[in-house]
Amino acid sequence: MSHILVGNNVYAGPFGRLYGARMEPNLPDVVLWSIPAFVLLTVLEMVSYRLHPDDEAAGYDAKDAATSVTMGLGSLAFDLLWKIPVVAIYAALYELTPLRVPVLWWTVLLMLLAQDFLYYWSHRGHHVIRILWACHVVHHSSRKFNLTTALRQPWTSLTSWPFYLPLIVLGVHPAALAFCSSANLVYQFWVHTERIDKLPRPFEYVLNTPSHHRVHHASQGGYLDRNFGGILIVWDRLFGSFAAETERPVFGLTKNITTHNPFRVATHEYAAIARDVRAAATWGERAGRVFRGPGWQPSRTAGAATTPAAPVQQRAATSPAVQQRAATEQAG
Repeated sequence: MSHILVGNNVYAGPFGRLYGARMEPNLPDVVLWSIPAFVLLTVLEMVSYRLHPDDEAAGYDAKDAATSVTMGLGSLAFDLLWKIPVVAIYAALYELTPLRVPVLWWTVLLMLLAQDFLYYWSHRGHHVIRILWACHVVHHSSRKFNLTTALRQPWTSLTSWPFYLPLIVLGVHPAALAFCSSANLVYQFWVHTERIDKLPRPFEYVLNTPSHHRVHHASQGGYLDRNFGGILIVWDRLFGSFAAETERPVFGLTKNITTHNPFRVATHEYAAIARDVRAAATWGERAGRVFRGPGWQPSRTAGAATTPAAPVQQRAATSPAVQQRAATEQAG
């Protein structure tokens, strides 16, 4: 589950009047309607661990769960601020494009498919570009994996909106895009659990499931940076980032942070980037510390070119890149 900056009703009321969005589609607020289900399912999961403990499962920890909920509530507040420029850009671009996609039942399905495809690339980008990872690392910072983990969202989510610009250019109304993003967000809530084993093979082949998402949140080398899909896992199968769950995942970061302070959870990787940039010897190294992968490090051999981060599908927990990634996470 990753951050979704724009709620699906941002074009109603003053936002719509201010930025010129008109004739917005009448789409339901899927996040708002889903909140009771979020609460109920979380309580049921907690009760299930009390009634049927699993010594091998990560389960619940009170401080960890409280941190996740706090990060979720904080993200709602900060997103109100980040929405303003995003809404302005989306609305202006929508007014400029001559294309229009009508909001019909079948076009909404196509929009959902297109949004999920772009979400895959946004999510993957937030794992392989360090400045984007600094935002997304928040969601991976828990060593638990339960439904409250889904709520552990970043406070600096002004990084995902450029990935969806193609849909606006093609004539998708910004409110329709926000509806699709919200639907994607709601779908991903239930996959943050250890209480559901693998589903029947057809579901596992097509959809993102708890089994696939456990792999995504794992820190082992063979699982690292895998299974980026939101609703569909077929994108990972097509683009070489899929891994099946074959051993029990170890959740968290390659080197975990040891704080429940929400401000440190939200900013620790930005602080690590700032330290690395200050310590860098060249401008090329400074750029690499920001825009290369989280595990990138320069070669210290005289006259040698800097070493790029290993491809996502080739990293292992014992590789130098991942060790460096662990060091930067710990430094935060």
